[in-house]
Amino acid sequence: MTLLPPAPPSPSSERNFARRIDLTSLQLFVAVCELGSIGRAAEREFIAASAISKRLADLEATLNTTLLYRHARGVDLTPAGESLLHHARSVLYSLEKMQGELSEYADGVRGHVRVHANISAIVQFLPEDLGSFSRAHEAIKIDLEEHLSSEVMRAVQEGAADLGVCHVAPGTSDLQSLPYRRDRLVLVVPAHHALTVHDTIDFVDSLEFDHVGLHANSSIYVAMHQAALDASRPIKLRIHVTGLDAMCRMIENGLGIGVMPARAFELMQNGIGRGLVALALTDAWAAREIRLVARDFSSLPVAARSLVNHLQAPAETMPLAA
Repeated sequence: MTLLPPAPPSPSSERNFARRIDLTSLQLFVAVCELGSIGRAAEREFIAASAISKRLADLEATLNTTLLYRHARGVDLTPAGESLLHHARSVLYSLEKMQGELSEYADGVRGHVRVHANISAIVQFLPEDLGSFSRAHEAIKIDLEEHLSSEVMRAVQEGAADLGVCHVAPGTSDLQSLPYRRDRLVLVVPAHHALTVHDTIDFVDSLEFDHVGLHANSSIYVAMHQAALDASRPIKLRIHVTGLDAMCRMIENGLGIGVMPARAFELMQNGIGRGLVALALTDAWAAREIRLVARDFSSLPVAARSLVNHLQAPAETMPLAA
């Protein structure tokens, strides 16, 4: 006997499911999960504990599954509850963003774009590009947040950001991407460091010296770590910092050497980087491409598509940063 695959849910059944899910119950469910107790959730939400219990029971009946393990000390999540908590937070977050954005339309704002970008894009290119866009589109509001490249892509995938600007490792994401800018990494050392006898250098030749590095999950650190691994050499990473300005300060005070984008270093030389020198890295991974990422560029709101078109304009003519 041949078993047929189950039929996909009909549109009407999906609509009925959405109608049966109560947003207030979802909010109370999240509160109970965050506080670990129905009683504490009742105090925070100013509602009777019995009313919360009834809503949770109705929610479990609607979903036909147990969401919480109840015990004397409070509650714990079942696997199904863990899954619902993730989705409930996403739904409630989207509703909050919708409320905020719609209130801005009432105040005269005609567009709202949420952008997450990595530090390389924010330091090197986005200030000028977003500035020129804002001057040309004064009614469009842009929310910009800095994150690691992996977190940028996760935010776009989960809908927390409309558009991402970051480095995309080949084969690591099913998001759509478009070219934005190119940059090149350099090795930054104090002006009187032993390595300044070179104009260019292979990264492995720097491994005998102490390094100041960015966050362990940053795209720059991942590339450094892989290069050291390929050479079977350790990185003497003495200090982790979260910003390129902090890296320059540490290097300037003799605490190590570091890898950063060339244009970012050039911009900082007007201030904290005056006692430093940049050596061009000859490694292939030092030449990088920053890309725009979205779940589906064609389905972005008009304001977001306008921003994408603006950011893409120089992509084909932009030379590789020296």
